[in-house]
Amino acid sequence: MEVDVDGEMDREGTATAPFQRPHCDSRASTMSTDSEFDGISDPGLALTTSPFFSLYPRLSLLTLLVIIAFPLLYEMPWVEMAGMGIIGAKAGVIRTSGPVHADLATEGLQKRADTDTDVCSRWSAQSAVVNGTMYVYGGHSTTEAGQKNNTWSNDFFTVDLTKSWDISAPSIKGLPQPSGPPAVANGYLWHSNDSLFLYGGIVSDSPPAVPDPYTLWEYQITSARWVEHSNPKTWEGNNSASGNQPVQQSGEGAGVTVPELGRGYYFAGHFDAFTTPGWSVQTPRIYLKSLLEFTFPGYTNDGVEELAGGKVAGSDGVWRNVTEGGIQDQAKFPSRADGALVHVPGFGAQGILLSIGGGQEKSFSQMNVIDVYDIATSTWYKQATSGPSPKLRVNPCAVAASAPDGSSTNIYMYGGQNLIPYGQQIQYEDMWILTVPSFTWVEVDTKGQSVPPARVGASCSIWDGQMVVVGGYTGPDLSCDSGFYVFSAKDLKWQNNFNALTGGNTRNQQLSQEKDPAGLSGSYGYEVPRAVQSVIGGNPKGGATITAPARAATQGPMATGKAITYTVTDSNGAITTQTGTAVNGGRNGGKSGPNIGAIVAGVVAGCFAVLAAYLGFCAWVYRRQLALYKNHVAMSQRAAAGAPNEKSSFLPSSTEASSQPNGKGSSITDQSSGVGAIGSRMTATNSNGADSANGVPPVPGLFPPVGGNSTANSSSDDLMIGQEPSFVGVLLNPRRSLRVINRD
Repeated sequence: MEVDVDGEMDREGTATAPFQRPHCDSRASTMSTDSEFDGISDPGLALTTSPFFSLYPRLSLLTLLVIIAFPLLYEMPWVEMAGMGIIGAKAGVIRTSGPVHADLATEGLQKRADTDTDVCSRWSAQSAVVNGTMYVYGGHSTTEAGQKNNTWSNDFFTVDLTKSWDISAPSIKGLPQPSGPPAVANGYLWHSNDSLFLYGGIVSDSPPAVPDPYTLWEYQITSARWVEHSNPKTWEGNNSASGNQPVQQSGEGAGVTVPELGRGYYFAGHFDAFTTPGWSVQTPRIYLKSLLEFTFPGYTNDGVEELAGGKVAGSDGVWRNVTEGGIQDQAKFPSRADGALVHVPGFGAQGILLSIGGGQEKSFSQMNVIDVYDIATSTWYKQATSGPSPKLRVNPCAVAASAPDGSSTNIYMYGGQNLIPYGQQIQYEDMWILTVPSFTWVEVDTKGQSVPPARVGASCSIWDGQMVVVGGYTGPDLSCDSGFYVFSAKDLKWQNNFNALTGGNTRNQQLSQEKDPAGLSGSYGYEVPRAVQSVIGGNPKGGATITAPARAATQGPMATGKAITYTVTDSNGAITTQTGTAVNGGRNGGKSGPNIGAIVAGVVAGCFAVLAAYLGFCAWVYRRQLALYKNHVAMSQRAAAGAPNEKSSFLPSSTEASSQPNGKGSSITDQSSGVGAIGSRMTATNSNGADSANGVPPVPGLFPPVGGNSTANSSSDDLMIGQEPSFVGVLLNPRRSLRVINRD
């Protein structure tokens, strides 16, 4: 059931009666006419002389003036001050089962004031970014330092992320404050491309307020109007509770939107006197661990029976309460509130959700073990992290940014607080990165930077690769807070301004991911920082070498799935990084494509292994051949010194040697080929033309320099002609060298 609100309802939620135009009592008029003209025999005469008919033109003229002048009364200040009981309102509330338009309004609401953006501080608001505009609704706000009461508000304003601005003068605009949607804090604002959906939150506790039965409020961006969807009920589906149950309002849970699926999720939270009608303040609150899913109008969801077979959700959307998803109903999956919920594409057919932080009054959720929800199977798993973990905390804010090639998704978590001991809360100012799929925590070094005061309950969004922080509770020591801060996700620095980038699509995706609906919004211009590269490998564009959890997953999407990866090209068309395609939600039938990088790396590694083996073999051959050469030289020296009994298998017999005088010089002649084989006839002559004894090769003093004339022909003949074997020669012709040592 929808209610179209262009104005406001009264505090009780009921609309005033519609304005009724004045009318005359026809019976009274007839009676007075009969008595006044009794005895007149001519009805026609009576009609022409009747005072009634003499007044008729005047009444008609008066009625016409009222019709013309009546709309002008809306703009009169004294009418507005008199309240909506006088003439109603410009527009109203319509309670019907189908969509309605503003021109059908029949119940009035008073004119709404624009939100005052000049406040002392604000925190715990609901926010969403649509097409470069950040919408912020409700939460707490104060107008003076030390204010304790009346901090709940229905403020509604925007932050322009399509323009650059300084944090001291952000580009904000106040929107009309609606009285239909409740003044709540710690709820969530889901968003589609053209609507916002307000779910959950807690109402004021100072002064105490009584919550109304939950109703979903939709803000239609194009028409700038609020529409009420009353009495929402759940439907049965995968791992869900029974259907046809009223949707209850939870507070201080964790929300996220998955735009490509057209769904919003709200995890855990609690029920108490400020979320649920009829709940006594003496009754302890109940913490939850359910996951509430809302499918936006016009979208499909096979996990819900109502939408089986590709049906789309109607104008009221479709609700499902997941309570039995895997470990969800086990003791190791605790109830909690005040955490953060982040969407990561890939790994499962529809991506995964990560629950980070949160807790109860006296306990916290682990930071070294993350709860992972597989959207496609509606099942929860646990995944251990690596690296030093952040301190336990509640109410941090978190955003996710994708590497250009999609090989890693990096989750930035900022702030939060420790609730223990009660009344001595400690707010945090640190920034951490959980890089996925490695699931490694990386603490950001912000020393020397202008870090904002520690805070909890801030509203965070990411656009153009920059984390925009709005509001946050800073504790009792700070009187007022400017409330707008910007952190560069790639440079890991707090900035004094927001730098709007040119280009990008309406969802602000990476250029390489614009054609894929699963590409993360807000990542345009983002690059992987060096602190993350040092942990997962790669470069600013991606190329992560760690593509699985550092602590291996045993089951679930982190054990079987992969990231959705993309090819990144420079502006000149050159490919800077290319990775394989992983399981991507059914877009390629669930099959993995070839991992080009892994194939290339394997081939290169194989080539290096073969080369190393060859070099090792050649080194062995060279050492053997060099040893033979040295032995030959030693034997030759002994023979020249008069040791004829020393023989070598490499020396020719004396009968095969002959003398070839060549004047005063000395020569070495190969009678077969010039570079003859073993057993070639050789003659060495001294300066007198006499042969060496028994045809023994000349002494070393007559050889060419050791190591000289090294060529590809280094072989066994080198031993005979006096050339020392070279390693280069062995490399170029190892076969001939091998023959030498085999004959030894």
